[in-house]
Order: sequence, then structure tokens, then C-alpha cells
Amino acid sequence: MAAGFQQSHLDYSLLIKKSSVGIVIVLIYVDDLLVTGSSTELIDDTKQILQNNFNINDFGPLKYFLGIEFARKNKGFPIHQRKYALEIISDLGLGGSKPISTPVEVNMKLTTLVFDKYSGSSSDAVLLDPGEYQRLVGRLLYLTVTRPDLSYAVQTLSQFMNAPKRSHMDAAIRVVKYIKQDSSSGILLAAQPDGSL
Repeated sequence: MAAGFQQSHLDYSLLIKKSSVGIVIVLIYVDDLLVTGSSTELIDDTKQILQNNFNINDFGPLKYFLGIEFARKNKGFPIHQRKYALEIISDLGLGGSKPISTPVEVNMKLTTLVFDKYSGSSSDAVLLDPGEYQRLVGRLLYLTVTRPDLSYAVQTLSQFMNAPKRSHMDAAIRVVKYIKQDSSSGILLAAQPDGSL
């Protein structure tokens, strides 16, 4: 590749350049670039190469990229998706709703069954517009990038994408109400990780 970069075989939008000075990494998403590395010299050289070949704007230290917000602290980089979470809450009209303390109801049993064989009646209706549920679960899946506490609930909900029912949508809305409890929750990329869980 040009300028000594190697394209990752796992993610074609990731370019890496290693030298005796250090490493520089460029992540490309449509018209946004993230440039980072272990050497400010390599980073500055990369920015100059990009500037010479393209019309780019340098927005300085990383603060926001692909819906993820970054902060720089002495302990490391706290990352979260507060703005993205608030958009989900707002789009569902849940701004005035009461937050919930857990993402999943205790003993929740979601199923694909619509007909209750014991009572002989329909116990849970299939949604007329499954796209609404599918979009919400997709958005929640992206939110798990910085919210591992949502992973179990969202992965469970994603099993019902084909024919979601009212109970599935209610469970997804519960997850959003849980997010409302602390929309700025995220993870810390520690400067000095100790390796413990």
C-alpha cells in the first residue's frame, strides 16, 4: 500500500504502519478518519501525507467517532455513547418515563409461541411492523459497544428478529428504560490495566 501502510485482513478499513519509531493506525469510515499510534512523529507524518493527497480537516484529539464519545483522563480513556443513548430514548418518546433498575425482568421467558395450547387462545400478538422492533434491537446492539451490561438482554432480544411479538417489544422498551437510569454509563480503557476482571 502507499506510504508503507498495510491493510488489515480482518477489517479492510484499518490501515497499519510499523517502523522502528513505532506504530501508526488509520481507521477509515466513509469520510471520517481516526489516526492514532505510539509515536507523535508518525502520526504527524501520516496527517501530512493525507493533507498532501486529500482535502482534510484535523479536528484535534479524539472526542467523538461513530457515535462513541471519548474523554482523556489520568486513569485512561472513558468511552460512552450518551448522545446515542439519549437519541434512542427520545425517538421512543420515553423522555418522561420512569427509569428501571434492571435491563431484564426477573424470570422473563420470551418465546416464539403465539398460541397458548393450554388455554386455547392467542397469548401474545405478532407485531404488524417487525421493522420497528428490528431497528430498535439493532440500535441497542450498537450500544453494547460501550455498555456490556446490556449484552445479555440485547442478545436475547436479537433471537426474535424474524417474527417479533408484543412481549418482545415490551422487553426491548424495558432495556431502553434501564438505559435511562444512567445514559452516560460506559467503559474505561485504562492507561495502566491490571488484567483483572
